[in-house]
Amino acid sequence: MSLKNCYFTLFSIFYFAAVGFGQNIVRLDKTEISAISLDQKIDALMKIAKVQGLAVTVFNNNKPVYKKSFGYKNLRTKELINNETNFYGASLSKPVFAVMVMQLVEKGILDLDKPLQDYLPKPIYSYKPTKKWHDNYQDLKEDSSYVKITARMCLDHTSGFPNWRWDEPDQKLRVKAIPGSRYSYSGEGLVYLQVVLEHLLDKPLEQMMQENVFRPLKMNHSSYTWQPEFEKDYCLGHNTTGEPYEKDKDNDARAASTLETTLNDYTLFTEAVLKNKLLKKATTKTMFTQQIKIRSIAQFGPLRLKDSNANDSIDLGYGLGWVLLQSPYGTGAFKEGHGDGFQHYSIIFPQTGTGIIIMSNSDNAESIFKALLETAIGDIYTPWKWENYIPYDLKE
Repeated sequence: MSLKNCYFTLFSIFYFAAVGFGQNIVRLDKTEISAISLDQKIDALMKIAKVQGLAVTVFNNNKPVYKKSFGYKNLRTKELINNETNFYGASLSKPVFAVMVMQLVEKGILDLDKPLQDYLPKPIYSYKPTKKWHDNYQDLKEDSSYVKITARMCLDHTSGFPNWRWDEPDQKLRVKAIPGSRYSYSGEGLVYLQVVLEHLLDKPLEQMMQENVFRPLKMNHSSYTWQPEFEKDYCLGHNTTGEPYEKDKDNDARAASTLETTLNDYTLFTEAVLKNKLLKKATTKTMFTQQIKIRSIAQFGPLRLKDSNANDSIDLGYGLGWVLLQSPYGTGAFKEGHGDGFQHYSIIFPQTGTGIIIMSNSDNAESIFKALLETAIGDIYTPWKWENYIPYDLKE
């Protein structure tokens, strides 16, 4: 083999390993798109919407068939993102935690419908806080309704807690609705479940996640706290004008929001869910069974308090740790992530083995999610208006 042909062969191996393993992607409707065509579409979308960085995995038949990263870790330095670059995961934290919780349910350690307070020998507000703020439940001393909250309510966002106590005018935690009565997105609910489990098992969240999820799946670059090893390869979030945010490396571990991960690691997690590597098939089915119907006009903002039938056609609802929709191709289970400079989305269709992970370090990324979902996997079912994923070409 000539030196020229040798270089070409090596290039081909690395290229196809990065962009799609040399095969076409099959969409939900059985139409196909080549990896190169998807590359071109992503490049065009990023350019027109001013998205600094993006990482994408596409699944067919329960396995990744396309996995590639685009753009920059830091627009100022022009360092390129790769599949091992650390991303702040934001609310992609929640389904990973939910899987671990369902493992505890399988083992009989946790009952989804037993009030969480009943697992503790004393009221949750009697424990001395050891973190900056999230395990301080002094505000519940005069709020007896919290004792009704169960693990199921935390996982399907019917705990009655606000998203975060900081959203309240007085920044005090309270139960705002009868537990179990209505969907209302709540990071506090997931953290309450976490703190109860930490007391019950006498283990910190990070240890639980490492033992039950990260190590079994060889997710070696994932953690709910910042690790020194992440310093060598991580991306900064960028605002709408492309200016980088300062990296937050000082978070206590919170089940709802502090996951640090990579495209490779989150791909391992998603594949494990699709293939029932961590949970029994029946448990996964329970996780992907609607617990509460969602009727709100929007997930966040003032319209979260107003109802409509806009999403009845997809029977929008919450499962256990995942949002659910119904399509001609079965249930779609999805979860978004949103923080300063980081916008993510993942959806899987377990009955077909089709799915996608989208991770970005740009505040502009959500504006291309609708187009990317339709192009990559033929997903026209994600409720983009409910998510406020306003396409770049519809923004003023």
